[in-house]
Amino acid sequence: MKAPIAIDRRKIAAVFVDLQEEHRQDSRYLVDRFDAILANVRMIQEAARRNGVMLYHFAYVVDPTDANDTFHPKMPDGTAIFSNNGHPWTEVCPEVAPTKGERLLTKTEASAFGAASPAGELRQRGVEWVLVAGVWTEACIDATVKDAIRAGFRVLLVKDACGSGTQAMHETAMLNLANRLYGGAVTDTIGACRLLDGSAVNVWMVEGSTPLRFTYHNASTLFAEL
Repeated sequence: MKAPIAIDRRKIAAVFVDLQEEHRQDSRYLVDRFDAILANVRMIQEAARRNGVMLYHFAYVVDPTDANDTFHPKMPDGTAIFSNNGHPWTEVCPEVAPTKGERLLTKTEASAFGAASPAGELRQRGVEWVLVAGVWTEACIDATVKDAIRAGFRVLLVKDACGSGTQAMHETAMLNLANRLYGGAVTDTIGACRLLDGSAVNVWMVEGSTPLRFTYHNASTLFAEL
């Protein structure tokens, strides 16, 4: 359902997940509409910075020699098939990269709230809400959102500042997350910026159990209504 909310800017942090060159340089891992996603992320980052909201940037980097990562796919030469440590394409895209004083955290797993989690620091700062944007929706965004909820945070998920390999992959993944976004909300970039600016905004919030019963035929319509 849609309902108006407002968020105390002292109690929200913004988390940007895996916005790396790999997703526009490597033909195997291109994100659909990535340029538009980066433009939306930049708008959100600007809103966060002008309102004193903390920004956390995450990059997924794989160490192919890690004995605890047995099943990560590798190339014949032993390097990780994606996000290989030391490869220039693991760099965060410059237009959405951290500025002075912002954290850039390297993660070796899908979730930004896994081993590299800033949860303890966020709690100490009184953060209750975490804005999440980035890629890929069904993988690292899904894992980040679920772990953030498990850690006790409300998640503000920005639907047009996330993406995946295709729009269909993104939309269905977003609907799956929305169905279980307990305590959180889904909005778009404009709504997220208005919330960061201190305005009240109508957002989508889950009510009941898995209310979005989507099919191949109606998924895009339901996604547009979030």
